[in-house]
Amino acid sequence: MLVGIWSLWFCVKIDIAPPRDLPLRFNRARQRLYAYNFKHRWWNPFERWQVVPVAYDWSQVRAERWSRRHATAQGGIIFQCGVELSIVKPGTNQVIDRFRLTAMGADAHAWAYVCTYMQQGPDALPPPGPPWDHNDVLWCNVAMLLAPKVKWPADMDLESRTAP
Repeated sequence: MLVGIWSLWFCVKIDIAPPRDLPLRFNRARQRLYAYNFKHRWWNPFERWQVVPVAYDWSQVRAERWSRRHATAQGGIIFQCGVELSIVKPGTNQVIDRFRLTAMGADAHAWAYVCTYMQQGPDALPPPGPPWDHNDVLWCNVAMLLAPKVKWPADMDLESRTAP
């Protein structure tokens, strides 16, 4: 019975506790990366999972490409790949934080786009698409509608959008 209650609580919490999106912001003028970082421990659903917005210097950011193959029960193979941004302690290669940049998409292209923006500015890039609201979700996705909206702290929101 206890395992059943824990499992039910875990399944509900894993659907509605994470925010609707985990956006990253790159501020070229400040040479900083801002991340909407969701911290949780999957094995403890009774602990309060929370968002901890963080900011790091661009000089601390490294990209890591990852790939994984899984065998399915039907005998097929699932291949997954992506790019994670690793934050290293200054002067070392010790990773202190990680953020997913992309998964199963234009991963290397996304990293090249970000690097070009941070090094050369927006004029060196093709024009971006229309702005996207991280809180827009489909009406039929009940778990996402119950999930917390993306809301940056006011001071970090201002800092990540302006020049020094």
